[in-house]
Amino acid sequence: MNHIYFANNSNCAPLHAYQVDFPRIEIILDGKQKMLWANNDGNVLEKVLSTNDLLYVTAHSWNKPIWQAPSTLLTILFGKQQIAITLLHWDGRQLIPHEQVNIPRRGPRVGSFIIQALTELTRYNQPSKQNKTAYHLIHSLLSNTLDLLNVDIKTSSKTTSLFEAIRQYIDTHFREDVTRDFLADKFYISPNYLSHLFQHEGKIGLNEYLNQIRLEYAKLLLKDYELNIKEIALASGFKDSNYFCRIFKKKTERTPTEYRRQYHSKLMMK
Repeated sequence: MNHIYFANNSNCAPLHAYQVDFPRIEIILDGKQKMLWANNDGNVLEKVLSTNDLLYVTAHSWNKPIWQAPSTLLTILFGKQQIAITLLHWDGRQLIPHEQVNIPRRGPRVGSFIIQALTELTRYNQPSKQNKTAYHLIHSLLSNTLDLLNVDIKTSSKTTSLFEAIRQYIDTHFREDVTRDFLADKFYISPNYLSHLFQHEGKIGLNEYLNQIRLEYAKLLLKDYELNIKEIALASGFKDSNYFCRIFKKKTERTPTEYRRQYHSKLMMK
């Protein structure tokens, strides 16, 4: 790796930033990629990452790629049950996602301990080039991921692993045009089997799960951004703002506007 950077702040993520509950690694495989993220002090950093540069994003923290010149980006997401590896290519006009690989996290918890050490190390200090420990930990985490790729680990259920892989993809890409047919095609299964998978493994319907994830994100936008309701709906993955308002009221017993007003009223009372 040429340079390793660390994103370690969950506050005030800009619109369309990537922000999930699990740690991630972003590696520039080819070209240059402008990237935004925030450090421990809340300062927003903007850097142009080059080939073989790496950004480690701690759990709940955010980063935002600015797609300009052609580049290829490898993303590794360390979920609770699986590691998801995704290859993205920006050709200068559109983002082209390639096949996603999912590795079950089974066996010794080596990777979890490495991530825990990185969390402790980055909690109070932004690692610098002089901090060799953080760099060795990153290389160890990549090495452990490679070991999992190369070892045939027996899993309790292929069905469960498939469900976790799809659910993890949704958790990362819910703001995009994610539909039943799109997911079925991406994971090489039929739409009917996809619906069955969510009912059987997740005890929840696919659309209900999608709405749940999108509504939680919409709540964050309502709290932190002065966007109108249509903008909130679109940014959260809802194409129809009227549908968004109906679902929001059904789940919260409040309209989005009422939710925002009540939240800010509570803040003023503190």
